[in-house]
Amino acid sequence: MHNLLSKLFQKKGINDITELSSEEREDFDRWQKILVEEEITVNSITEFCKYQTSKIEQQFGDVNNNAQKIEKLVLLHSVYKGISNLTEGSKSQKEALIKYLTNLI
Repeated sequence: MHNLLSKLFQKKGINDITELSSEEREDFDRWQKILVEEEITVNSITEFCKYQTSKIEQQFGDVNNNAQKIEKLVLLHSVYKGISNLTEGSKSQKEALIKYLTNLI
């Protein structure tokens, strides 16, 4: 376990991963993966943005949302979706270029 996560567990009084709820375990696994990775890749950014977008979409259904929270969620969703579209757009452009050049050969 990464040192930062160990310190967080200690501060929260968590002795073992098994004490976490399924949602907390998902977050822990994601955080652990991020902290262990040596280099940030376009793929990891895309995955992060997709995950955040999914979490935001789940919050849209909360009946306790007020207008200010919905406005914030819409803004965050737009940012993460925009980054995700940008990273996926470059991939599809590359695929289209490869297909085009292949057809020229």
